[in-house]
Amino acid sequence: TFDTPVSFLPPKSAFHRPQTLGYRNGYALPRRPTVGIGQSPLISAQLRLQEINDLPLQDPEPSYETYDMGQCEDFIPAHVALDKKVLRFYGYFTEDVLYSPEEHFRIRPVVLYYYLEDDTVCLIEPAVENSGIPQGKRIKRQRLPKNEFGAFYTWTDLNVATDLEVYGVKYRITDCDAFTKEFLTSEGIVLNEPEPLPSDPYSEHRAKPRPCFTTPSEYDKMNQFLTMDRKVLRFFGLWDDSMTLLGGTRPVTIHYYLVDNTVEVREDHEPNSGRDPFPILMRRQQLPRNACLFPSCILEVSKHEVEEYFSPKDFQVGQKVTLLGRHFLLCDCDDFTKHFYQTHFPDMELKPVDSVEMTVMWLQEVPPYNGFGTLEDSLQNCLTLVPEPPRKNVVKQLENDGKVLRYKAKLESPYSIDEDRSFVLSYFLTNDMISIYEKSARNTGVMGGKFLEKTRIPKPGSSAENPQFYTPADLALGATVEGFHEALITIKSHKITCAKMRALKCT
Repeated sequence: TFDTPVSFLPPKSAFHRPQTLGYRNGYALPRRPTVGIGQSPLISAQLRLQEINDLPLQDPEPSYETYDMGQCEDFIPAHVALDKKVLRFYGYFTEDVLYSPEEHFRIRPVVLYYYLEDDTVCLIEPAVENSGIPQGKRIKRQRLPKNEFGAFYTWTDLNVATDLEVYGVKYRITDCDAFTKEFLTSEGIVLNEPEPLPSDPYSEHRAKPRPCFTTPSEYDKMNQFLTMDRKVLRFFGLWDDSMTLLGGTRPVTIHYYLVDNTVEVREDHEPNSGRDPFPILMRRQQLPRNACLFPSCILEVSKHEVEEYFSPKDFQVGQKVTLLGRHFLLCDCDDFTKHFYQTHFPDMELKPVDSVEMTVMWLQEVPPYNGFGTLEDSLQNCLTLVPEPPRKNVVKQLENDGKVLRYKAKLESPYSIDEDRSFVLSYFLTNDMISIYEKSARNTGVMGGKFLEKTRIPKPGSSAENPQFYTPADLALGATVEGFHEALITIKSHKITCAKMRALKCT
């Protein structure tokens, strides 16, 4: 066997090299070889593929039947096919406005651009003239995270009338352009109905034309000074200061000066009240009727800042009035004020109110019982700022220490199995609590022991806010004690209990 491969090509007979050296004009010069070793053609002299294709050769006609082959489409990458194709959506987001009496929220429109070539999104807020808000590009072009697991938003997640939450801000998509509708529809996505862009309340208020001219009033200030000088309306009322820490209801006197429509509030001090006897609660001034439109920071108040001030028609006896955030109840007025209202405002009814009754009405209400702890605990937490335990009747505890009323009772039940059950009802005079103990009996199928722990039992029909508990007078023989969905009938009492009951009736 031979390890070297054997070629089956015809052997060569000539192996001489071509002559490349010669003389020209007496000089030895090399010549470029035209053939290779053994007269074989040079590799450099062979035709290239492009030169062969350019030769005017005629294809031979095939002797077999030919078939048309389909043309293969050229491969186009996604970044080339989707280049400069952008989906455009229109939407908005709501921004809360704090500490502003004019607006509570703003509607800020945005335009969302989705680039199909790399699934990036750009959010742009159209600029509004004189808005005072930084606008323009809100989110630069990037892939938006969809959740905390690393997923990103794609064009399949976008649709009309849906919410898009990005970086803690919820955007509402309302509409899209024609190209976006055509693209999403062609991909099999059913578009929702477009929504109108909600209007911004503050922008509507600013868009309203301001009155460029105000008709001058026919009111004559000189005539008012000459006719209303030294004429004052005097009201007697109560100031509701119960929302403060040590506040309550305080009597005040309100003076309304007709000469310049100013209001003054004086506090009526009582002797030994413990309060500083300063005379003026509110200095004499014109008070704006709508406090929401009053500017929060201004040096000189003019008619351009306040449109309307308090007038005599805003003060009615028997009604409440709010002056600079303080609430007053007009209880009564003097004779001159009554005559003034009967002359100028005959339709206004004056109803004097007793200040003592209104003081009781304006007492701070106790919140309803929430079910935690006892009623006394909940009430004590409302009376003091620092929670304190409820106060106990020490005298009652000392007088009735160790005194217990005991009764034998049976269960009121429609079942015959409960007829043989026997109970001991104990009433503790120190704190008006009741405990029930069930006697154990053989072959009854019921374990004896504590039936009801020591607690106060409210009477049936009493409310949770103001319950009425059982007293010793309600525990006569044959009386029914209902509580916690059970009813017991007292059938017998101890001798000591009868003696204590007679002593209680005597006292």
